[in-house]
Amino acid sequence: MWTMLKQIVRTGLRTEATPQGNDDWRVERAEGERIHAEILAILGRALTIREVDAGSCNGCELEINALNNPYYNIEGLGIKFVASPRHADMLLVTGPVSRHMMVALQRTYAAMPAPKLVVAVGDCGCTGGIFGESYASCGKVSNVIPVDVAVPGCPPPPLDLLSGILTAIRSQK
Repeated sequence: MWTMLKQIVRTGLRTEATPQGNDDWRVERAEGERIHAEILAILGRALTIREVDAGSCNGCELEINALNNPYYNIEGLGIKFVASPRHADMLLVTGPVSRHMMVALQRTYAAMPAPKLVVAVGDCGCTGGIFGESYASCGKVSNVIPVDVAVPGCPPPPLDLLSGILTAIRSQK
């Protein structure tokens, strides 16, 4: 043990420098209030989203979950995730639609009240990705239900997701 401690003292710290933070893209309070007011003006209430994994690798889900952390604070903008499609204004679909999820996705879409907004997330949701169409996959989300906005990327960063969500809302004007 003493040998190891001597080596640590002799060698010192061997780590990379801490990266500098970049908060240029963070939503300022005034901008957040403007986005919230815009959502209220269009929908008349907070936006509620039902997220459906139709067969993804969970990369997109990690980025969607990042929207809920304090850094992005999507709830502060008046956007909430719900468990039931009957309470949802928007459907956020990830992954290529597997044959086993096709009926479940169609039922989820049918259970949503009008107006129905659908956002396809990730390269797999937009184009079918590397899976495409096969005996096990229906391919892109638009092959199964109508899509309003597609957010490409593998996985798309949280800011692109937020931009896609806001684009879908603005299309309702």
